[in-house]
Amino acid sequence: MSSTPHTALTIAGSDSGGGAGVQADLRTFFSHGVHGLVALTAVTVQNSLGVQGFTEIPADVVTAQIKAVAGDMGVDAAKTGMLATAEIIQAVAKTLDEVHIGRGTDTPFVVDPVAASMTGHALLREEALEAIRTELFPRATVITPNLDEVRLLTGVEVTDAASRRTAAEALLEFGSQWVLVKGGHLRDAEDCVDLLTDGTEPIELSGPRIATENTHGGGDTMASAITSALAKGADVPTAVAEAKRFIERCVAEAYPLGAGVGPVSPFWRLADTSTTLAE
Repeated sequence: MSSTPHTALTIAGSDSGGGAGVQADLRTFFSHGVHGLVALTAVTVQNSLGVQGFTEIPADVVTAQIKAVAGDMGVDAAKTGMLATAEIIQAVAKTLDEVHIGRGTDTPFVVDPVAASMTGHALLREEALEAIRTELFPRATVITPNLDEVRLLTGVEVTDAASRRTAAEALLEFGSQWVLVKGGHLRDAEDCVDLLTDGTEPIELSGPRIATENTHGGGDTMASAITSALAKGADVPTAVAEAKRFIERCVAEAYPLGAGVGPVSPFWRLADTSTTLAE
């Protein structure tokens, strides 16, 4: 009889192409040996060429999903992805308080503010962006915006190390415990440099820039890898460092699928059982 694994909850939308959203979260949880729980927020119509449309799930159904799994199975860590509307964001924030997830509780909470498309265009209306700033960020253990989302949320355009620090400071003012400013979208830079800080000494995490166009689901995979490590008891710097190594390998192993952007791949964890994240 196997022991029960740790659990992680994703509150996010689906991806009909299977490369991002809850599908990316669940396969990342699985690859970390964590049992995935789901509160679905939207059903998207998308493929490798992009999103053609979506239907949001009613806010009361989203909150009912969270309460159902939290009350019965327990949640060791949680994350958000696509939340679609201000109404859903506000409902999720209220429900997290009710089930004791987030800052001030024993259950870490990761906010991946899915607010920009792969081309940098806004995916959310301003009222939803404001709800992320005021409702989710103050409850977050760590937030994980990419550079396009940083610009939408703070107005700061990150172009170098100094503006990266400025962006992190601006994001911390919204109230999260930690901020991770991801550098993958700074495409002219030789390396991918992420900045992690809680307002004290910043931690720079540098990794190679891998030559591939197939990066669909990379942000979701990074955030869910952090969530997996937190669910298993890691502290934030350790969780982020492990997730950084994980996503680097996933991008290196990304594969073409369809006529557009293929997904990053965690399949290497199944094929290469002798490799650990520490190597």
